[in-house]
Amino acid sequence: MRSVFIFSGTTEGRRLSEAIANKGIDVHVRVATEYGAEVMDFSDGIDVKVGSCGGVEGIGNVIRELGCDMVIDATHPYALNITAHIKEACENTSVRYVRLKRSESDVDYDRIVRVRTVVEAVDYLINTEGNILASTGSNDIASYTRIPDYKERVTARVLSTKESMEKCMNFGFSGKNLICAQGPFSEETNYATLKQIDARYLVTKDSGTVGGYEDKIRAAKRAGVTVILVERPKEEGLSYDEVIDIIEKEYGIEAERTMDEKRTINIIGIGMGGESVTVSAKKRIDSSDVVIGAKRMVETIGFKGDVFEEYKSDLVIAFLDKNPQYKTASVLMSGDIGFYSGAKKLLEKIDRSKYDVITEPGISSVIYLCSKLETSWQDVTLTSSHGKDCNIVGICRVNPKVFTLLSDEESVHSMARLFKDYGMDVTISIGEDFGYPTEKITTGSPDEILAHSFGKLCVGLIINNSPVRSNPISIPDEEFIRGDAPMTKSEVRALSVAKLKLTDNSVIYDIGAGTGSVSIEMALVAINGMVYAIEKEKEAADLIEQNKLKFKTPNVEVIRGCAPEAMEGLPAPTHAFIGGSSGNLKDIVKVLLDLNPKIRIVINSVTIETLEETSQVISQFNLVEEEITCLNVSKARKLGRYHLMTAQNPVYVAVMRGE
Repeated sequence: MRSVFIFSGTTEGRRLSEAIANKGIDVHVRVATEYGAEVMDFSDGIDVKVGSCGGVEGIGNVIRELGCDMVIDATHPYALNITAHIKEACENTSVRYVRLKRSESDVDYDRIVRVRTVVEAVDYLINTEGNILASTGSNDIASYTRIPDYKERVTARVLSTKESMEKCMNFGFSGKNLICAQGPFSEETNYATLKQIDARYLVTKDSGTVGGYEDKIRAAKRAGVTVILVERPKEEGLSYDEVIDIIEKEYGIEAERTMDEKRTINIIGIGMGGESVTVSAKKRIDSSDVVIGAKRMVETIGFKGDVFEEYKSDLVIAFLDKNPQYKTASVLMSGDIGFYSGAKKLLEKIDRSKYDVITEPGISSVIYLCSKLETSWQDVTLTSSHGKDCNIVGICRVNPKVFTLLSDEESVHSMARLFKDYGMDVTISIGEDFGYPTEKITTGSPDEILAHSFGKLCVGLIINNSPVRSNPISIPDEEFIRGDAPMTKSEVRALSVAKLKLTDNSVIYDIGAGTGSVSIEMALVAINGMVYAIEKEKEAADLIEQNKLKFKTPNVEVIRGCAPEAMEGLPAPTHAFIGGSSGNLKDIVKVLLDLNPKIRIVINSVTIETLEETSQVISQFNLVEEEITCLNVSKARKLGRYHLMTAQNPVYVAVMRGE
């Protein structure tokens, strides 16, 4: 059997070995390290050994022993010594020598400092300040010790082998200053590393596209990091395809050309499609091998080539992986790729070692609608009611201009009914079917919008000329509809809500909600969140419903029943306020912790017994006790020309959280 001897140290060498062996050629591979042998991951039929054969004479002896017809040098472009030895050994044994040259990179960046050696890179860095990511390998690690404070400034990233790690540790690199991992690394991984170590410089070699060089440069560009590039030595050689051509002619086989350059995915925002596609985006679409997108998007751009109608990111990636014949693909996204777009999920799933990614923005529907209405959009609050929950009433209550994505007629009418039910005096403009012959804009009050029919692709701009801008905390007690239900007074309510430290999207249980005064204030703070007001008394629960309408807080949901049983089936809370427990405090807290072990809880007590029970709960469940405050409030009332202070009952406010 005829045989080929391959010196491998690159991805190209590994793939070439597989391509030849799969056609019945006897393949012998030499790699420099045990790690290099492990990553070959070859099936039977490929002989892999570790070591350089012992110089020119040793390589010659192995060539004679194996009886090879051809030697392919697929070592790293910076491994000059071994290349010289292989070439000389081939001359001495009269065996054909073929050099597989790694392709050049063409990525551009104006903050690249070019040097010839790692020593020159260190010479440059000695006179700089700031952290450094050194990705030139463990063989050059000693050079970096000449940098002042190198143990604080330099983080080395090397192969995850015992030899590499020990070499670095011998020169003082360990802990946070040593990263051991197998590359090549994606742009996102490089970027995350640069940001994590707060790097100002990246030292690297030009390992080519396959070796991850371009991803390093793109990451450095995003992070604003200066690149110190150890330039690749000038070399002669052949491309992967050219080496395959030689092998096919020499051995009369047809080998797979598996060493293609990375393919390109264009992620393109097409606006409304048709004439709204930007010139730049149109050029990328026209030069694509395949266009991918939902049916309506593909139809609007009139692409004449291959089309795959799909928008789910997993299926898009699976299609491209199974169809390597498509070197450049354009994935179409409606509107702009940065505005509630599927582009976010797709970008997270693309393997950057296989694909280059180019993004093209589009004209978003908010820009388009505002331009048609002759109004600005820089002062518009953006949200979406398309396929997701949205407190559109609460958002429009506090903002003068709100844009929302919608879907079909039902979503439009549902929004208009909410505004009507909650007494919102707003003007609504609905844009529908943008980019289609049926495109239309309808403006009116909620009642007028309810009187119209709409298409399947809708967006809305809501104008509120009287938005509420005041702080929602500590609403005066008399503003609530009260009845006979108990109510947490304004001052206690303000402190309790403040101590919860809510965010705008918190999920909160108000247990023993009474009139709902605390629920209302929490809902006004957590405007994009949800409050579950749990109340066992029918009259009190009815009052919460009334206050919910009065204060325009549809993000309060009244749960009628006694806790903890009434909590069953509710979403896991981030926070809980307990104003009344009906003697079930321990059971309630246990359920809360089961739902979220890190929940933040505020418990109000007006009796010594409840305070004692609260202390027992903190101890029993090993909660972090942040504070317990006794709040004594006295308020002035007029008596003739005098003011007398009238004391309220003291309230104990206990703040705790899970660990």
